[in-house]
Amino acid sequence: MRSLVLAAAFAAIAITARAEEDYAAWPPLPAMFESTGGGGIMIGEYEPVVIRDRCLTRFTATTPDGTVYRNIVLFEAVPAQGGILCTNGAWRALDGDAEGTTPFRVFIRDGVRRRAP
Repeated sequence: MRSLVLAAAFAAIAITARAEEDYAAWPPLPAMFESTGGGGIMIGEYEPVVIRDRCLTRFTATTPDGTVYRNIVLFEAVPAQGGILCTNGAWRALDGDAEGTTPFRVFIRDGVRRRAP
């Protein structure tokens, strides 16, 4: 019985290890990309840097009519797979007019920024 329990435990560990995302396989973060909020909003100037236990970047959000909004986002910086995973982001407009959270995630390793697919 004990060997059956151990076998099940090892199987669960193996499944968990395989289920972990391979952040290095994510596509590179492009210079401009569509907002996770949709609506045709394009995000630009998104260049997160790691500062202690946070990732930080200013960025633009451009609406389909060409209006540009300037914002900032702050993420938790979590060590992962030899790099830093920027996750649990909170953004705000630089003019203080809006704020929110984002599901967007970025992985930074060896100077390369990658975005979640």
